Amino acid sequence: MRLQKKICLLFMALLTITFVNAQNKPASPAAVATGKINGATITINYSSPSVKGRVIWGELVPYNKVWRAGANDATTFETDKELTIEGKKLPAGKYSFFVIPNEKECVIVFNKVAKQWGAYKYSEAEDQLRVAVKQQIANSSAESLVYAINKNVVVLSWEKWNIPFSVK
Repeated sequence: MRLQKKICLLFMALLTITFVNAQNKPASPAAVATGKINGATITINYSSPSVKGRVIWGELVPYNKVWRAGANDATTFETDKELTIEGKKLPAGKYSFFVIPNEKECVIVFNKVAKQWGAYKYSEAEDQLRVAVKQQIANSSAESLVYAINKNVVVLSWEKWNIPFSVK
């Protein structure tokens, strides 16, 4: 009888710890992508939501509307040197980073107001740079949103899309 009581108490303790830990994990944890392209240091701060069985593109993230390119605060894109994004100049600085997706292409936006909650107070008048890029269908689905900074390209990957843009 004592062994059963100890096993029961151990099970209850493990269940309680698991429940408490699950409550403390944010749904969209903060993440950072950093890298160098042509001598410039690039830092992308974002919150990484998960797919969780949802349809992302065209539903959770509506087509033809400004999206914060992550969750919670607007994603920020910071560079310590001038860059060329898809052939257009982006001065050194810190920007909020948005995406306007649709079925055929995505417009990526670097906005001069770096600190914003979501896209609720987004103003096109504050845009530093906008460029259109073609999204790619990914070979595999990315459950969590992630940014990668590669040799000459930055890629946002989530669900079945990769949204790359060239950086020089």
